[in-house]
Amino acid sequence: MTSPVVTTTTSRPLHLPAAIRSPPSPPLVVRAGSRRRAVLRCAAVSELTPAVSAAYGALLVGGGAFAYARSGSKGSIYGGLSGSALMGIAYYLMQSPETKALGDAVGFGSAFLFASVFGIRLYNTRKLVPSGLLLVLSLGALGVFYSACLRDKV
Repeated sequence: MTSPVVTTTTSRPLHLPAAIRSPPSPPLVVRAGSRRRAVLRCAAVSELTPAVSAAYGALLVGGGAFAYARSGSKGSIYGGLSGSALMGIAYYLMQSPETKALGDAVGFGSAFLFASVFGIRLYNTRKLVPSGLLLVLSLGALGVFYSACLRDKV
């Protein structure tokens, strides 16, 4: 003999604990005629760009020092130092809300420059290491800075 299944429904909404609930997302603003598309459309991009700037600058100076120690290439150490200096300037400018857009633009410009340089080197040498790896890192940084530039202008 089986007992009947009794279900009850309540009209009260389900309240989740604060640790499980996600924060409310901001409303999506759509402008008529806007053709801009961001690579990364999330609110965390603004907090992510200084860390990307610092990490990318450290990788550039480390790679330049490694290439100089391995082959004595002065161009690599100068390129690494100049890229690190540009990323340091971008990081410094991103710390203030008034100059954040300028910092994003400096980061975008220098990431674009280094992506171009590593793309040309990859095309000429056809070696994936180090040019291909640095091209991928430069394109990743370029995407983050591009998204941050678009986010700051909205």
